[in-house]
This record gives sequence, structure tokens and C-alpha cells, in this order.
Amino acid sequence: MQKYLVLYHASADAMQAMMDSTPEQMKAVIGAWKAWADRCGDALVEMSPLSPGGRMTASGSSANEMGVVTYSVLQAESMESAQALLADHPHMGNPGCEIEVYETMSLPWQ
Repeated sequence: MQKYLVLYHASADAMQAMMDSTPEQMKAVIGAWKAWADRCGDALVEMSPLSPGGRMTASGSSANEMGVVTYSVLQAESMESAQALLADHPHMGNPGCEIEVYETMSLPWQ
């Protein structure tokens, strides 16, 4: 099994829409994420929301337009299998939201 890093992006507008949600709407969103996590079972190794961050370069730092708002680590046989786990993820149903998936690699000294 290989590990896959999943980054969940949301635009400023998407984040504002979430902040403007009613408690009932937030409960439904959280329920949808939990249902997805339950469907993944042991394939979902880790998941956590992130505080606002930014991009750093040698010349300084700046905010991201499409900030990473959550990350997860999935365990799957292949990239296709990891993508299949994400196919019906509730994050994809929100305007201004995207998901990136990366296969992790071993460091040469490990």
C-alpha cells in the first residue's frame, strides 16, 4: 500500500460562504465529511483542518488565493484507487473548491 497526500483547497469566496452558513448547514457539511471518512475506513490514515496559511519564497511570504484548508493522508494500492476514494467527496460539490492528490515517496536515506 502506498500513501497519498490530499490537499483540499477553497477560495476566499468559498470560505466566506462557509462562515456565513447556518448551524444546520454546517451540521450537514460536517455530516457529509464524516460519512465520506466512514466510507474510507482504514484507507483514511489521517485528516485535519488547517488554520489560514500562506506561501513563502526567498523574497517573502504572501496569502494564497486558493488556500489549503484541510489535508488528509490516504492509503491505497494506486493513484487510481486513491482518486476513486475521493470521487464523491463532498468538498468537490462546493463552488471554488478543489482537491489535489500526491503520491508520497520515500526519502533516499529512509
